[in-house]
Amino acid sequence: QVHLVESGGALVQPGGSLTLSCVASGFTFNTYVMSWYRQAPGKERELVAKISSNSGATKYADSVKGRFTISRDNEKNTVSLQMNNLKPNDTAVYGCAASRAFFYPLSRHDFWGQGTQVLVSS
Repeated sequence: QVHLVESGGALVQPGGSLTLSCVASGFTFNTYVMSWYRQAPGKERELVAKISSNSGATKYADSVKGRFTISRDNEKNTVSLQMNNLKPNDTAVYGCAASRAFFYPLSRHDFWGQGTQVLVSS
């Protein structure tokens, strides 16, 4: 059975930092592209960052470039998202997802986590 479990969400002040983690099980983690997505209230789900199976390639949404960093540890079946200089409009539920190809959009991801809440507010 596949599980993707996120952790690390919290309330943080604008300009602050946060690291999210996602632990995967039930599938061959090191063969999948891993992504972080987010969904804010009343908005569509959006891709935040993705990383290839061997960490050789990454991609970021324009809104987070230079502030967020995605990484993975294939030995521990984990993918992380380091978020710096957080802004109020980064507030959302953040989740991880897995896909078989780097060019696949979110709609073609195979496995999904439930998400963890990030609230950026003073």
